[in-house]
Amino acid sequence: MNAIVISETMDDGAVARLAAVHPTHYDPHLVDDPAALRAALADARALIIRNRTSVDAPLLAAAPRLRVLGRLGVGLYNIDLAACRARDVDVIPASGANADSVAEYVVLTLGTLIRGSFAVTEAIGRGEWPREASRQGREMAGKTLGIIGFGDIGSRVARLAQGFRMTIVAHDPVLPQDHSALRETGARIVGLEELLATADAITLHVPLAPATRHLINGARLAAMKPGAVLINASRGGVVEEAALAAALRAGQLGGAALDVFETEPLPVGSPLAGAPNLLLTPHIAGATRESHVRVSQLIAGRVLVALAMT
Repeated sequence: MNAIVISETMDDGAVARLAAVHPTHYDPHLVDDPAALRAALADARALIIRNRTSVDAPLLAAAPRLRVLGRLGVGLYNIDLAACRARDVDVIPASGANADSVAEYVVLTLGTLIRGSFAVTEAIGRGEWPREASRQGREMAGKTLGIIGFGDIGSRVARLAQGFRMTIVAHDPVLPQDHSALRETGARIVGLEELLATADAITLHVPLAPATRHLINGARLAAMKPGAVLINASRGGVVEEAALAAALRAGQLGGAALDVFETEPLPVGSPLAGAPNLLLTPHIAGATRESHVRVSQLIAGRVLVALAMT
């Protein structure tokens, strides 16, 4: 009998913590074997996943005793929440546990894009000396950072950007004008069009929903300040990828970085492939050694509490 099933990678210490209390089946490759996953869930009361395990009604049907679903992350896009509610399955995300990792990724990537002088390693190795071209980088100090979505991660980005003496503007329709994070960071709430027109760098921190799908499209990319840079470490689909690739190829933007994509892995032949001044990373903004432990331990603790209550 497996009281707890873990289908993707989890910190060994957190797995041991779970196994000390309940029979635990841990196989980080279980996500790639649907039949084995369904078999393992026959008696399970808890399932712990990352972002590759799709939890839908058919999978829940294979787990008649399931009461708890732990998500090693914060996005719930791979979980059928309505099906979980219908089955009275408690869904537990790792809210906040990797927020610092994402915020650091954004600010470090922002600095790389703004400076724009870190792509000459191979040229120098070939004996070239592209010093004049490399001197065209910009400083972060005095630049305006636009943050779209000023929740937990967005406000952490603002606090880090303060250290570089950046001016912060934010767009978040649901954030009260007197929110404490605005006072702490000196951020000013503005309309989306004003943010696009004035920000030297824009970072996105919004969920994917009908209202945010292709929020940054061709028209809004055209409305951005010439030479501005764009970072998306929120959700794939918030940026219209073909429009971004076209804007980069036209020299309209100073650069962009994407950690998330509409389809993951990024399909061969994507218009993003080969676009200039573009950094791509494989959905790892929140993935560090430290956050892996924090996320795993947080979910282990919450799953144990939830199981004790069922």
